[in-house]
Amino acid sequence: MDTLSRLVELSHLQPTLDIRCRLEGTFHINHEPAQAGVLPFHLVLAGSCTIRLRSGEQIVLQAGDFLLFPRGSAHILKNFGNASEPAAPFMVSHEGILPLRQNGLAADVDLLCGHFKCAPGSSDLLLGSLPDPFHASLASLQNSDMLRTFVDLLRQETVLQQPGALVIVTGMCLCLLILALRTRDAAPDRMPGLLALLADPRLKKSVRAAMAAPGHHWTIEGLANLSAMSRATYARQFMARAGMTVGDFLAALRMSVASDLLRGTRRSIADIAAEVGYDSEAAFGKTFKAQNGVTPAKFRRRFLDGDF
Repeated sequence: MDTLSRLVELSHLQPTLDIRCRLEGTFHINHEPAQAGVLPFHLVLAGSCTIRLRSGEQIVLQAGDFLLFPRGSAHILKNFGNASEPAAPFMVSHEGILPLRQNGLAADVDLLCGHFKCAPGSSDLLLGSLPDPFHASLASLQNSDMLRTFVDLLRQETVLQQPGALVIVTGMCLCLLILALRTRDAAPDRMPGLLALLADPRLKKSVRAAMAAPGHHWTIEGLANLSAMSRATYARQFMARAGMTVGDFLAALRMSVASDLLRGTRRSIADIAAEVGYDSEAAFGKTFKAQNGVTPAKFRRRFLDGDF
């Protein structure tokens, strides 16, 4: 399994489409901070709109743009339209598989709004390294015909009440995220983080090896050899690309895998500790609590009790 697929698998992302919006003129929709583990997203099917962040920064979204909030940050969806005209009231109808929000017959923007739910702990490695918000233009895909086909299918499935439409649309939302991650992976202006690390042709060899065997007693020198670099050069370039040290990456990887095993298996904590490279259950427990705020036993108990 490739590295990005493994990271997405660990995150246990569950997509849900909430509403389709076809809006014109002046509008203003406030999005409060999302609950922990909930990641709102917007996909612009046609037209354009503006997202205003709590910091005051504004992001203009065009057709094909995907915007995800990995930390669930508050934001405002808006458009100024004609300043001399008051904002028209919203109307919500339920003619397709999704509610449709409109404020007129025309549309300056057509977008899908939804959210992902993620698995606490095991999603931290992927989502924790993404900027908030995470903005990718799917229009930059090499094959623009693929994007048009994708968007057309999404639009049709949300309008036509065909059998299985909700399953199709939900699955496509996960595909959208992966396409967005892949697009940002290849972007020349990418920020330091996991995507930049995976895009580096030399460093990604060592990342792939660590992902495949998180319990191996990795050293910086051993990982550097896999990337055909000296220890010092490897450590310096890893930090520059990832925005974290090699040690921090390995710890985050091991805790993500451990969280997944605690949630999805009945294996003992000592067995899981050994699986992710800890000779001592106590040392594993200390690191796990430092990263997740609870002990491994309490983490598992919370999951079994349905607290997250």
